[in-house]
Amino acid sequence: MEKKGSILMGKYELGRLLGQGTFAKVYYGRLLNTGQCVAIKVIDKEKVLKAGLINQTKREISVMGLVRHKNVMQLYEVMATKTKIYFVMEYAKGGELFHKVAKGRLKEDIARIYFQQLITAVDFCHSRAVYHRDLKPENLLLDENGDLKVSDFGLSALTESKRQDGLLHTTCGTPAYVAPEVIRQKGYDGSKADIWSCGVILFVMLAGHLPFYDSNLMEMYRKISKAEYKFPNWFPPEVRRLLSRILDPNPYTRISIAKIMQNSWFRKGLESRQAGDVGKVLLVFGSISGSPGNDIPTATKLEVAKPTSLNAFDIISLSTGFDLSGLFVSNDQKDEVQFMSTKPASAIISKLEDIAGNLKLEVKEKDQGFMRLESSNEGINGTLSINVEIFEITSSFHLVEVKKSSGDSVDYQKMLKQDIRPALREIVWAWQGEQQQDY
Repeated sequence: MEKKGSILMGKYELGRLLGQGTFAKVYYGRLLNTGQCVAIKVIDKEKVLKAGLINQTKREISVMGLVRHKNVMQLYEVMATKTKIYFVMEYAKGGELFHKVAKGRLKEDIARIYFQQLITAVDFCHSRAVYHRDLKPENLLLDENGDLKVSDFGLSALTESKRQDGLLHTTCGTPAYVAPEVIRQKGYDGSKADIWSCGVILFVMLAGHLPFYDSNLMEMYRKISKAEYKFPNWFPPEVRRLLSRILDPNPYTRISIAKIMQNSWFRKGLESRQAGDVGKVLLVFGSISGSPGNDIPTATKLEVAKPTSLNAFDIISLSTGFDLSGLFVSNDQKDEVQFMSTKPASAIISKLEDIAGNLKLEVKEKDQGFMRLESSNEGINGTLSINVEIFEITSSFHLVEVKKSSGDSVDYQKMLKQDIRPALREIVWAWQGEQQQDY
């Protein structure tokens, strides 16, 4: 357990707890030799081992190295001890943009400044072939000057994630901000999907509420697919015209970032304002909040009685990104393995039941997101028992963990290698720790 005032690696002093998720805690920190303020995310290796999502953080670190931009949150350093992994990141004193919008709609001039910074950052990311895929106010942080910082690249994709059709195919993101073509699951252009999300963010900043919302998720998806929304009466005509082109359900006719940046409403005040003047403009309008309790988003507590829903913060926190201090053992020695599947939970469970029947394993326990399989034969080290747990990342994307809970490890590894893994091939999209084709 980290203590306030403790020294990390002889370089950083740990301060107050800023926020925590299921798999990580984030602390305020200070670089000892310069006094620079940082945020330090502390990840528990034991929990990382259980989850097994490695490639997400490898990708995030690669992405953040590619997108060094004044409006993108910076990752400074990754360190590790025998039990913990530490991410040293840029500190965003102003907290989340979400907390500002939650208090009510923003003034048009302020919303425009944030939108200009957002589009500039996203355009830079796209120029480096990086697609964020989870843009929303919770992932937009503000520094001490009130300048916007795009954060949380845990769901981002690189060009190599595209398939032969040149499109991305992983359904991910936050439902209210996701583009129609992502929902359709027929492949999508990452840049056009990000543009849609930027449009939703602009609408939220100016309106104080979402353009597409319904307590019924399928009804909300229907509204998104048809771009069914209403402008508040205070929206200026030029904003309505711009948003109508951004929130175009057809990605092929949706406005490009280059065209957005040429738009007269977007460009207003851009030439005359220097980058360092943004904080002064925001202070004039009284929009800067330095609330220390809102710097870092808090992850939702996980439920285990059903397929668990993981948000982007949790997904990053599950991952290590590096094989540090002998953290991992070879796949042939592990009592638990994880794989990703794009099949629904019901299809995954059905397939596992078929495998159990073929291997003469009895289903001893079954819930929506959990199964326990048990051998009918007594082995050298007792009865072989296998637990299967399903975690929901999105409605069509699942992480499945297969783990020996009792019995002989040799028998388990033999069954896993010769029978279970081959039989799972038709529902497995990628095994964790092995080369992935997408995502």
